[in-house]
Order: sequence, then structure tokens, then C-alpha cells
Amino acid sequence: MPAANQRSPFGRLVRAVSLPNVLTCVRILLIPVFLWLILSSGDWQDGGSALTHRWWALATFILLMFTDQLDGFLARKYEIITDFGKLADPIADKALMISALVSLNILGDLWWWVTIVIVVRELGITVWRMVLARRGNVVPASKGGKLKTVLQTLAVTLYILPLSGAWDWAAHVAMAAALIVTVVTGIQYLLDSRRQTPPTPAPAA
Repeated sequence: MPAANQRSPFGRLVRAVSLPNVLTCVRILLIPVFLWLILSSGDWQDGGSALTHRWWALATFILLMFTDQLDGFLARKYEIITDFGKLADPIADKALMISALVSLNILGDLWWWVTIVIVVRELGITVWRMVLARRGNVVPASKGGKLKTVLQTLAVTLYILPLSGAWDWAAHVAMAAALIVTVVTGIQYLLDSRRQTPPTPAPAA
């Protein structure tokens, strides 16, 4: 029998339109808008439209990251777990974060090597999870996974923020912490997957 929150008018609406999947699609469609806003804000220090675009880029990034949390919350609360959501949601998350990092690289606000480390870790672990899933092994994400996401989001937000001075240092510190947690959680995931992956049986003689 459906839970009470699923029988409510809002719950029925969420399930009828598959709202978590709608939010995921909206997030993917708005990534190009975010890219245009941030890439056109390179001279925000001079004010004018570039500064306005920078603020809009910041607002768009925060909104898209919020929808990421919201669609996950709704999917769990109203039990709307679909194959599309399982595939599209992580793609949308990584596409947004990678787009933000590369944009900051292009604008000269962030070192390329930072983006390379994060992208290699994120895509590498994603591919490895798919390999393990095909083998029937599901290794849960490490406890630091949520912390990694929070730190990456905070760091990118501070880099986009059109303020200088102490804010620049805050962005550097946040990104350093995000980078460390990103690498450590990636290594931890690989170690955990090795412990849980059963050894391949030797061929019969």
C-alpha cells in the first residue's frame, strides 16, 4: 500500500510527471545556458554586462546544484527510482561540474591540472563502477563521497563568485580541500572494491 506522502496531491503529481526525471532533464538542458553566462563573464572586474553575466552564472550554478539534491530527495521520498534516473542523474551531475571546471580553466581562474585530476578520478570511478556492476558486484560509495561533492560545489561557487581579495584565498583553500578528498575517496573506493570483489576461479585442469 502506498505511503501517506505518496497518496497526497503533491505526491501523486510528483509520481505522475516523474518530477525527479524532469528536474534531471532541466539540469542537462540548462548547462549550455550556464556555459554561455560564465564564458561571457571573463572581464567581470570591469563591470558592465560581464559582471551581470557572472552573477547570473553563479545563480544558475547554485540552482542546478540545488535541483541535483532536490531530485534525489524526491526520488527517495516518493520511490521514483527509474532506469533513466539511474543513468541520467550522474551524467547530469558530472557534466555540470566538469563544465564549470573547464570554464574556469578557459577563463584563467583555475589551473588545468586541478580539473584533470578531478575529471580522471570522477570518470575513472564511474567506469569502474560499471565494470563491477556487470560482474554483479556493487560497492557502496564511501562516506566521503557526499563531503567530496559539498567541497567541490563550495569551491566552484567561490571561484565563480565575482568578488576578489579574501574570497580568492577562500576559493583556493576550498578547492585544495576538495582535491584532497576527491583523490582520497577515489583511492578508498578502489581499495574497498578490491576487498569485496571475489577472486576469479582458476580454470579447471
